[in-house]
Amino acid sequence: MSEPRERAHEQTQIDTLYRRLDELRAETAASLATVRRAQVGGHHQNRSERDAFATLYEDALIRYQSAEEGLCFGRIDAVSGETTYIGRIGLSAADRSQLLMDWRAPASEPFYRATAAQPAGLARRRHIATRGRTVTGVEDDVLDLSGLSEDAQAGLQGEGALMAALGARRTGRMGDIVATIQGEQDQIIRQDMTGTLVVQGGPGTGKTAVALHRAAYLLYRHRDRIAKSGVLLVGPSPVFLKYIERVLPSLGETGAVLLTPGQLVPGVETTLHDAPRTARVKGDLRMAEVMRRMVRSYQRVPDADQELQVGPHRIVLRAADVRAARERARRADKPHNEARAVFAGAVLRTLADALARAQGAEAAGERLPELTDDLRASRDVRVAVNLCWLPLTPLGVLDALLSKPHRLAEATRSVLTDNEAEALLRPARSAVTVEDVPLLDELAELIGAPEAGSVPAESPELEYARDVTEMMGTDAMVSAEQLAARYAGADPAVSIAERAAEDREWTFGHLVVDEAQELSPMQLRLLFRRVPSKSATLVGDLAQAAATDASRTWAQILEPHMGDRFRLEQLSVSYRTPASIMGPANALLRAHFPGLALPEAVREGEHAPEVIRREDVHALFAQLPRTVAAEARAAGTGRIAVIVPPALMELAEHALTEHASTRDEDLGWGPQAIDHRIAVLTPYEAKGLEFDGVVVVEPAAIAPVDPESGSAEEHVGDLYVALTRSTSRLAILSAQPSVLDEHFAGGE
Repeated sequence: MSEPRERAHEQTQIDTLYRRLDELRAETAASLATVRRAQVGGHHQNRSERDAFATLYEDALIRYQSAEEGLCFGRIDAVSGETTYIGRIGLSAADRSQLLMDWRAPASEPFYRATAAQPAGLARRRHIATRGRTVTGVEDDVLDLSGLSEDAQAGLQGEGALMAALGARRTGRMGDIVATIQGEQDQIIRQDMTGTLVVQGGPGTGKTAVALHRAAYLLYRHRDRIAKSGVLLVGPSPVFLKYIERVLPSLGETGAVLLTPGQLVPGVETTLHDAPRTARVKGDLRMAEVMRRMVRSYQRVPDADQELQVGPHRIVLRAADVRAARERARRADKPHNEARAVFAGAVLRTLADALARAQGAEAAGERLPELTDDLRASRDVRVAVNLCWLPLTPLGVLDALLSKPHRLAEATRSVLTDNEAEALLRPARSAVTVEDVPLLDELAELIGAPEAGSVPAESPELEYARDVTEMMGTDAMVSAEQLAARYAGADPAVSIAERAAEDREWTFGHLVVDEAQELSPMQLRLLFRRVPSKSATLVGDLAQAAATDASRTWAQILEPHMGDRFRLEQLSVSYRTPASIMGPANALLRAHFPGLALPEAVREGEHAPEVIRREDVHALFAQLPRTVAAEARAAGTGRIAVIVPPALMELAEHALTEHASTRDEDLGWGPQAIDHRIAVLTPYEAKGLEFDGVVVVEPAAIAPVDPESGSAEEHVGDLYVALTRSTSRLAILSAQPSVLDEHFAGGE
């Protein structure tokens, strides 16, 4: 057949699929409306059943709506003659016959994995390109020519979908790659969810896409195991999360919680970072012992016995009795705030006997409740007990540790060096940093929740929770009492993702981390507390670490948390960054870290990097608006990134907003930058993103040479990140000599 006839043939099938999608949307919307209108009785089980059905229909509607773009993107023709269409969701006809196979289903695997050498029973794989609901092209991969009829052989079309996808303009958001997943990527995506999988890959190898599609795949294939607990997905920055936020919904999944390292403790949200020296100390696992010591320092024994006034009587609180009560409370193996009740109970029992003797009796005996009430009413008793075992909050303890030299010295003695401890000191009530978050989580684990009112024994919330746990079978995960306490007065229709994000003690079914090379040991400790099964997918590139270290390995990173019990996969092909850019960028990194494995580009690229040199920083920023305007014109409707070292960001903003050539351009900064055609970002904010064109400002300030060692190795990873964000064009503005000079040719 001719290419137009092949398109027309596939258009007929696409039309059928969209008609069915419209029918399912209408049916689901009608069912949801019926459930919402339903008048249920006062019994909580009736309400829970209604809520469960409403959630079911709402999730189905989200899947159907998200599948609108690119509903079907391929088909496979078996040697046996069977044809299967592949799409982002599965669809069945009213008679239950299969119309469209979900890309995650086992039957879809040959679409991604079959090769001419190993055709997996396929004669042909066809890629179907669509815009909206219209077929715009068909491209065939022949896997077994003998399995195709003469008519089919005559109708073969195209050169494959991957290169076309690589040449597409960036949109400011990451798109899914279900139509172009490559064999090495598919094998990683479909691996079993047990244990920890590490995916190492250089710029443009598809690490992020693999991580997101793996999350969608696991939610599909193991829904019974992880749908109720969800998937935690951690990205390096708010910019990155905004960039990827549409991918999982487009794949039909809403059961993932997307957070940055600064959001991993409910109620805390920060993007501030400590200086590298301080960050290294806070990220060290020794800080767990420092936190333990700090909490224990609030469990005090007085230096001497104390006299206490209780009504008209004076009694003695002996230091030995306080010490015995403290040891009893510590043996209870409960968090500090919970163990406080054990401590206070033991102290009050001892004081009750003392008060009874002061009143002429031998011991408290049956009068214990009455005497305990008298003790609780005494200000002296309350002050003494509180001073011995204060109720704590994580933020209060951390602030005291980091702002009071004597507390810091006591908690870090023989654990940290004097220089390391000094790096932690800061003024009282300083803003919380990203590196503080795992310390706050560690403290929350040691301290426990503050005392809160319990749910009444026969409350409606508890009755409702018992109905839910019985009906849904959640008793193994959470008790009815816990459920009632957690959700008393809350909307039971709140999603799993929303509930999990608000509950520090929530345990997730699977963890996905992008840019995992940036995680400190304390951050990993926090994350594996959230996912105690250690079912995780960690993707990253050791070469792109903010502090690059040629000797650092994934085994060293993970050994404290799981020994050698992890699997390592490598992605070796860069699909995003062309060889014209990747070649010199790889040469730069190889010069400093010859042992690191670096990716090879799949395409050459049409534009060589342009290096523009100016005599000083003033001339450089005078040039910046003209360079950005030129790159924007060259990119057409594409997106541009201007990557600037933090120390020069203010100068860059002033230059771009004041110059006539860029004053009226669509410029954006910070977390909202990717909503604009030209995004001005730091190297850290640019991690994981991609653009049609990139302007890198002053490489010498991104990877400065250390005056003592004469090396720039510590920050070469940041520069490598900046250089490899482009899919097409790269311009470098430089006023000072830098580590780039011998690898990128000079310009103006």
